Amino acid sequence: MCAHRTPPSHRGARRPPLSRTPRRLRVAAACLPGLAAAAGLVLCAAGIDRTVGDGAGRPAAARPVAAHQAPKPVIVPRERWLGDASVTQAPTRYAERVSAVFVHHTDSPNGYDCADAPRIIQYLYTGQAGDRHWDDIGYNFLVDRCGTVYEGRAGGTARAVVGAHTQGFNVGTAGIAALGTFTAGAQVPRAMTDAIAAVAAWKLGLADIDPRAAVRLVSTNSLSRYRAGTSGTFTAVSGHTDGYWTACPGAALMARLPEIRQHAARLQGRR
Repeated sequence: MCAHRTPPSHRGARRPPLSRTPRRLRVAAACLPGLAAAAGLVLCAAGIDRTVGDGAGRPAAARPVAAHQAPKPVIVPRERWLGDASVTQAPTRYAERVSAVFVHHTDSPNGYDCADAPRIIQYLYTGQAGDRHWDDIGYNFLVDRCGTVYEGRAGGTARAVVGAHTQGFNVGTAGIAALGTFTAGAQVPRAMTDAIAAVAAWKLGLADIDPRAAVRLVSTNSLSRYRAGTSGTFTAVSGHTDGYWTACPGAALMARLPEIRQHAARLQGRR
């Protein structure tokens, strides 16, 4: 499993009722390959940790224009999938910048109609923020098989919102989740990988970071692959499994990461 514990910041808070989604359809937090086929939609986000990001709650400071910025992709706002499922949220936490992105899959069925993606994301949200009492959906962005990008966690798509997607490495990173299950042998749609690359190029470009570059991140939680306070070296576009003991984002999607990095670098105008 790859989801762990509830952030203490909102325990005891009174929440408005969730949408009337049947509980049997709500999302259980899990990351085991193949579980989705047997148990319905499940969660692959991991790692709510208690570390407050640098600059939490403060307005973002003005930064010079980066040399390798990529265009901002079209992002569907969270209101399109949230509906009446909103719960009381703790204040958004922010880091100074996004230095890396972690790619995930949601371990949910692949044969969905893309028009149903908002409903699927709402199920993911109610599984995390409702059934598991998290303060929000864990991922910063979600991408469907048709290449549509959705805003996930609240706080502003252009800002360095601290998510709950990769235990120990939520501060200063963004989580991008592919809707579906991409274990070995699964087909990963080109539209989906192109969209992941576009989000990664744009987010990393804000800090002028090459998606192919090595970046050093400090773990904030000893439940990750690294003890709290120790650092690890990652590629700027990495898979969830690089930072945490999980098979997420699945072998098929992991195999596409070199292509995604290269595409993202081209979108930034790099050779």
